[in-house]
Amino acid sequence: MIQVLKPEHKIQTKRIIGHIEGKEKGPTLLFFGGIHGNEHSGVLALEHIFQKLNRESFPVKGNLFGIRGNIPALLEEKRYIESDLNRMWIKSKILEIQQKKKSELTIEEKELLKVLEIVSDILVTKEAPFYFVDLHTTSSKTLPFITINDALINRKFSRLFPVPIILGIEEYLEGPLLSYINEKGYVSLGFESGQHNELNAIKNSISFLWLSLVFSGALDREALPDFEEHFRQLQKSAQNNTDFYEVVHRHAIQKSDGFHMIQGFRSFEKVPKGTLLAKEGERELKAIKDTIVFMPLYQEQGEEGFFLIRRIPKWALSWSAFLRKIKMQAFLSYLPGISWKDEQKQVLLVNLRVAKFLTKPFFHLLGYRNRRLDKNRILMQNRERTAKNEIYRNEWWYKTRG
Repeated sequence: MIQVLKPEHKIQTKRIIGHIEGKEKGPTLLFFGGIHGNEHSGVLALEHIFQKLNRESFPVKGNLFGIRGNIPALLEEKRYIESDLNRMWIKSKILEIQQKKKSELTIEEKELLKVLEIVSDILVTKEAPFYFVDLHTTSSKTLPFITINDALINRKFSRLFPVPIILGIEEYLEGPLLSYINEKGYVSLGFESGQHNELNAIKNSISFLWLSLVFSGALDREALPDFEEHFRQLQKSAQNNTDFYEVVHRHAIQKSDGFHMIQGFRSFEKVPKGTLLAKEGERELKAIKDTIVFMPLYQEQGEEGFFLIRRIPKWALSWSAFLRKIKMQAFLSYLPGISWKDEQKQVLLVNLRVAKFLTKPFFHLLGYRNRRLDKNRILMQNRERTAKNEIYRNEWWYKTRG
C-alpha cells in the first residue's frame, strides 16, 4: 500500500525540500512542487519521497533535488499572490526582472529569482544528464497526465510512464517554467496528478516520482521492491490510457468576461457538437464539433477557461519521428513564403499569404511550434534544434523508438 502524508500538514517555508547526492555518478533530477500555491500535492509527495530516501538509505546515483516554487502563495493557498509564477519564464521578462531594484520586485518576481538562482547553480555545479519535472494538479476531475514540449527526447522519456501525454500546450501558454528549461535543451516534463486536494493526486505524484528515479537511472529497478505497485497506481488512475494528444484550442479569459464553466466536466471527456461548455457574460460557448475537453477551470484564479484536445494517431507520431531524424526541417527555408528570421537561423518566418499550402499539423510533424505575429505571419521555432540529444544518447530509453 502507498502511504502518504496527510493533506492538512503544516506548510514548510524552506526552498529546498530535499537534496540527496549519491555515492555513484548518475543523472541530476530537479523536481518542482508548488509553482502554483493552491497545488499542494506535489510538495507533499516530494516531502514523502525525500523522507523515505533519507530514512531507508536507498542506493541513489547522481543528484536529486526537490524545490518549492511559490512559497508565499503556498502559505496563502492561492494559485499566486500578484501574478502567475508559471507564466513569467520568458528570457526578456527575466532580464527585466533581474535589472530591477530589490524594492521594486513583486512577490512572484522575487520567487522567480530565487528559483532561477538554484536552477542556474545546479546546471553549473552538477553533472548531466539533467531531468526536470514540474508537479501540478488541476481544478477539475482528471486522469493523471504528462505535458511536454514536443522534442523527441521528451517524447521518448515521457512514453515510459503509463499515462496520457499532451503535446503542444506551450503554443497556447506564454512563460511556463518548463518551456524555459526546454529552450535550454534538457528533458522536462510536467505531471498533472489529479484534482486539487484529492488523496489520489498525492499517491499519483509519489508513484510518478519513484518511476522517474528508476527510468532516469538514479535508482536501479531492483532497489525499488514496489516498482510494479507504483506502475499499476498510475496505470489504474489513467484508466489504461497511454495515448498522445495535442491541444487544438485554448479559451482565454478576459477579466471583464465573467467566465463561468458549466459544472461537471472533466479532462479527457468526449463531448458532442453543440454541447454547452461555458458562459461568458450573456454569451454561450458551445462545442462547434465533436471534441475532447481538457482542463476546464473550476477555480477563481486562472487565465484559461478550458482547452480542447484531439488524439494523435500512432502513425503520425512515427512519421514525425522519422522526418526529424532525417532532418527534413533543414529544407523548409527553400519553400516559397518561408525564410529565416535572422542570420542565426534559429527561427523561421512564415508568410501565410504565400505558404497557404502549409498547415499547423505539418509544422508540428517536423518539430516546430508557432507564435503568431499578425494576421499573415507566424514565427516557427524548432524544438529539435535546441534539444541536447548528445547528453542523453547513452541512456537506455533514448534508443527506444520515438
